[in-house]
Amino acid sequence: MSKEKDHKRRHFFRGIASLCVTIVFFILLIILIIYLVLRPTKPKFYLQNLHLIKLNSSPATNTPPTLTISLQATLASRNPNSRIGVYYSSLDTYVTYRDEPVTVPVSLPPVYEGHKDVTVWSPVLYGSGVPVDPYVANAIAQDQAAGVLLLHVKVDGRVKWKVGTWTSGHYHLFVNCPIFVSPSNGDPLTGFGLPDTVECHVVV
Repeated sequence: MSKEKDHKRRHFFRGIASLCVTIVFFILLIILIIYLVLRPTKPKFYLQNLHLIKLNSSPATNTPPTLTISLQATLASRNPNSRIGVYYSSLDTYVTYRDEPVTVPVSLPPVYEGHKDVTVWSPVLYGSGVPVDPYVANAIAQDQAAGVLLLHVKVDGRVKWKVGTWTSGHYHLFVNCPIFVSPSNGDPLTGFGLPDTVECHVVV
């Protein structure tokens, strides 16, 4: 009798475990179907403006050469999805020149972006006495003499997708916005095929 009870108990718990696994499987399947049907489109980023406030570089013969720079950026993001929201978090923005960071990372406030919403940030980006390679110091001097400076405003962070009450895990976000700036007046170069607003390259 005891063996029969143990057998029934084991059979009962196996049934419960099987039911739980089935329920979890169907929940995950529904989430996957919703994700595939909606298929989130990565957000779009635009560099609306970049003003070079200050730029001083020491001679390339210094050991090491240093760069002091400050800029005012206007950066916008847009959620192109009509049914999916986007959470942005741990966003750091900085500027590079010739693939070298020339400003310290500045944190942007976390934000939730609803369907088709737009968010605008206006950080001040700066670097004081930043050590750079001699070739970078030489290149900056040459670009200043030529009257054009190619800078890259970059954003590193994380995003989550929100569909109804379901929220995804974190995904890495990387944004790169190349822009030509005039060292003489600090304003972006426009005309001659150069856009007034830069559409950035986004990787999620």
